Order: sequence, then C-alpha cells, then structure tokens
Amino acid sequence: MQPIIQVQNLNKTYDSGFTALRSVNLDIKKGEIFALLGPNGAGKTTLISIICGISRGTSGTVLAGGFDIAKAYRKARSKIGLVPQELTTDAFETVWATVNFSRGLFGKAPDKAYIEKILKQLSLWDKRNSKMLELSGGMKRRVMIAKALSHEPEILFLDEPTAGVDVELRRDMWEMVRELRDNGVTIILTTHYIEEAEEMADRIGVIRKGEIILIEEKATLMSKLGKKSLHIHLQQPMDQIPSELEYFNLTLEQAGEYLQYVYDASESEQVAELLAKLNELGVGIKDLNSSESSLEDIFVELVQE
Repeated sequence: MQPIIQVQNLNKTYDSGFTALRSVNLDIKKGEIFALLGPNGAGKTTLISIICGISRGTSGTVLAGGFDIAKAYRKARSKIGLVPQELTTDAFETVWATVNFSRGLFGKAPDKAYIEKILKQLSLWDKRNSKMLELSGGMKRRVMIAKALSHEPEILFLDEPTAGVDVELRRDMWEMVRELRDNGVTIILTTHYIEEAEEMADRIGVIRKGEIILIEEKATLMSKLGKKSLHIHLQQPMDQIPSELEYFNLTLEQAGEYLQYVYDASESEQVAELLAKLNELGVGIKDLNSSESSLEDIFVELVQE
C-alpha cells in the first residue's frame, strides 16, 4: 500500500543561510499514529509546515494522499487537518461559526450534524454560542482541534497539541485520537510529553538538527535501544567486585551494599547467569529490584549522541 505521506530528499535553507532540514526522507502509513520527537529547534515545526503547504522546501518533494503539495496544493491540502501550536482564532466569532467557517474554506458543503458531532466529542457543545474571547486557553485548544477536523481530513497533524492544557483535555484528546485512528485517520504528532508518545504512537521518528536520525516501530525501538537495570541488595557489603564477576561490568553502590547490573533488553538471559554466579561464590542476596529505560531515556540518549 502506498504511504499516505511521502517526503523525499526534502531540504530547507533560509535566506540567512541557516539550514533547517537536511535530506529528509519519510514515509507515513495510512491509519497509523506517528510521533515525531526532537529537541527545540530540531526542525519538527518546519517539516510539518512544509508538508501542510504553509511554507516551501528549498528542494525535494512531498506527497499527501498521493498529491504533490507544491503542484496540486488544493487537493493535497484538503487531505490534511492541522492543529498548530499557536492559538489563532477570531476573538469575536462564536465557536460554532469558527468551526463551520473552517469547513467551508475547504469547499465542503454545510453539515450541521457533523459539526455537532465533533463539538460534542470535544466537550464544546455547551460553548457553541460562546465567543472565542470568552473561552479559557484549554477550551480554545479544543476549538483548534475541531477546526482541524471540520473538513473530515484523512491526515491530522497535532503540533504540541497538549502544551499548557489540563489533564482532562489531554485525556479526552487521546481518547479521540484513538477513535480517529480506528476510523482510518492518520495522526502525526509532535510532543514534549514523551510519555504520551510512548503510550499512543505506533511508530516513532527522531529528528535532530534538521535530520531524521531514526524511524522505528515503538515496540522494536524499546526492545533494541532500551536498557534494563538490576539492583541487587547484598546481605554483606562488598569492598570490591570479585574478578569472577568482571564479565558482567557490575558497579558497586551505596558503600558496597548494592550491585548494579545494566544490560540490553535483548540480553535478559544473562541475569540468570549472574545470579547463578553469585550463588556459586556464596554471595547472599537480600533483595532484587529491576527497572527498564523509558522512551524518554532513549530519546535523551539519542539526541545527546
């Protein structure tokens, strides 16, 4: 199946000489939730802006729903809904008028039932006659999402959608995202809340200094790059690690009361070897505690490298 978004050899250099994107290649599958992660200034928003037709790349091609965003802008853009970081709405318009007008911009016929449906999904129905200036920041964010969904797009970009919003909205939003994905909508997400990407995403891409440095299935990424740690509370403190245990690259902690063993997620069988060796050496164990890397740990390590 052809990817719903295809980015090929995309570059973006500004007049100042600053290069924001370097040879970006990215395919996004229909019906997946794709999380794009990267530090501030990495190029996330620039990439989204080009895919959505808000700005142009210096070179390269972008297809959305099979249409070239530069050569067939209207057809490509009609496939896309965008929730930007900034809250930009007409302060004196009502919620209903704002969302309904956005649908009309894409040439869609009026559909009161559909607008009602998305307003209810986003807990905006009671506010439909309120002016935008009367809403809280969280409610305005909900309206931005409703606007992005108003023309029934196949692709939805969420650029830091939960920045500064309350926990209730965040929970409602992810519930809605799952429902959209189940209905075949492709979701592309950027977020600073990495635990959200860990919970929601099917695949994860990491961008750094304008380059995509990794694209991977989330489960595979966690398996390949995740580290596990075993903390062993000893019955008797150690002064130094016995030479028979050097193979395991252990470290002593807390005045020799604890041994720490850090290993790759794919090497869990070595834990049994270590415990057997400790037993063979007569090393008594009070307690064991294991932990594993989160997506945030992996992300920080990738970006620092």
